[in-house]
Amino acid sequence: MPDHDPTPAPTPAPTPGPDEQPTGRERLRRALTRPSRGQVVVAVLLAAVGFAAVTQVRFNDVDNSYGSLREQDLIDVLNGLAVTSQRAEAEIARLESTRDDLLSDTGAREAALAQAQKDADTFSILAGLVPVTGPGIRITVTETDAPVEVQDMVDTFQELRTAGAEAIQVNGQVRVVANTAVEDATGGLLIGGELVTSPYVIDVIGDPDTLSSSGVEFPSGPRDLFEEDRATVEVEKLSSLDIESTVKLPRTEFADPAQ
Repeated sequence: MPDHDPTPAPTPAPTPGPDEQPTGRERLRRALTRPSRGQVVVAVLLAAVGFAAVTQVRFNDVDNSYGSLREQDLIDVLNGLAVTSQRAEAEIARLESTRDDLLSDTGAREAALAQAQKDADTFSILAGLVPVTGPGIRITVTETDAPVEVQDMVDTFQELRTAGAEAIQVNGQVRVVANTAVEDATGGLLIGGELVTSPYVIDVIGDPDTLSSSGVEFPSGPRDLFEEDRATVEVEKLSSLDIESTVKLPRTEFADPAQ
């Protein structure tokens, strides 16, 4: 007797009859879950058309100002740009040249002003218009039993200037310059209109060694002249000394600067 399989056979799905058509929702679900080859082809074509449309829109947004120009028109545009570029380069070169000229003029003007200031400072020192400081020597001349001769003092000032003295002061009160007068006076000397008495302390700014050797200590120089007047002479070299006295600038009455 044959074995009997107790598992019941599956019941086949009912086949819709001719009058039972699938609904629209069922057809959409079937198309999405199991697309046919034709539907796939249509989807690919639609995607290609969409991409082409987007590309065309972007291309139309690009500036196409020269796209419609003829070859000769494009050549004329390039020539115009070249001429404009040359003009711009020429203008840049002109402006750079003007800048260099201004810088040169400014530099020359500043150099001239600096030189003028330097000259003014030098003339002010030599004219005794400003206090000065620097290295130099201090000469102390002390009378004993005879007065110092006026001519000996004048010769001393001249020898010191020849040796390179830049500023001379006597007893801390009189600035000696080119037109300073020296005269005899009771009890001393009248230097620059002021009475100066012994000991005469002469401060001199310049190179100490040169002033000492070439301005005072040489044979028949100031030391010998003062000692002939029976005065004592001391010379001290200083690394720095101050000359505070000044002279007033005289007002000219007849002279005017020449053009």
